[in-house]
Amino acid sequence: MSQERRYSFEFFPTKTEAGHEKLMTVARQLAGYNPDFFSCTYGAGGSTRDRTLNTVLQLDGEVKVPTAPHLSCVGDSKAELRSLLNTYQDAGIRRIVALRGDLPSGMGMASGELRHASDLVEFIRAETGEHFHIEVAAYPEMHPQARHFEDDLRHFATKMQAGANSAITQYFFNADSYFHFVERVRKLGVEQPIVPGIMPITNYSKLARFSDACGAELPRWVRKQLEAYGDDLESIQAFGEQVVTQMCEKLLDGGAPGLHFYTLNQAEPSLAIWNNLGLPR
Repeated sequence: MSQERRYSFEFFPTKTEAGHEKLMTVARQLAGYNPDFFSCTYGAGGSTRDRTLNTVLQLDGEVKVPTAPHLSCVGDSKAELRSLLNTYQDAGIRRIVALRGDLPSGMGMASGELRHASDLVEFIRAETGEHFHIEVAAYPEMHPQARHFEDDLRHFATKMQAGANSAITQYFFNADSYFHFVERVRKLGVEQPIVPGIMPITNYSKLARFSDACGAELPRWVRKQLEAYGDDLESIQAFGEQVVTQMCEKLLDGGAPGLHFYTLNQAEPSLAIWNNLGLPR
């Protein structure tokens, strides 16, 4: 896109052929909105390595939208990471989302030669120079495993200083948490863009479980209103669309450098917010 802000959509690789076909249909629909890039997640401990790779290459090559694979260092050796980087380089991929990654259930302590996302960023730079635009994760409401907020801010600054170009946040529903985070890390010398991650609200019970697990706060007033709707999915989605649209307006008005939509492999919830905001196509 020619405008200063950037907009992107995230997918997860599917386990079934039917799910993959749906993903590709959704991707083609979203491609019509000329996003700056797609991203594709990477399962805990590299559990979706091949599916992520295949999905990224198909999105980038067939749908013709630049696609950024997620890459995590938990559970992967340097040799495995080097092989993936070489494959992506050879395919013309130019952007990577570099993460520490989640531990697979039962793994216990982190495995792999690289323990932190900052180590992975340094490794990618050492192996590939400036070939990749490197994204990292940001946690406006603190990483769920961080000891305290000050610690988490310093870890984020270390990732950025290791060679990251920009960051995408964990989703949140309080714009002030984003602005507070950005203000704090700017004081630590972080100058790169920090793009808000946006989660459309479509299903209350799933959102509540996921938010509790990953440390994203679902404000009490939002939670209570969603609870009041019970099984009325239409009302949940309408209210959720209104809440997230208003938050995005506040983010963009406040200077956020774009938006990154967590699509959950669906087009309509993200596009409803996109259209409400009058974003360019």
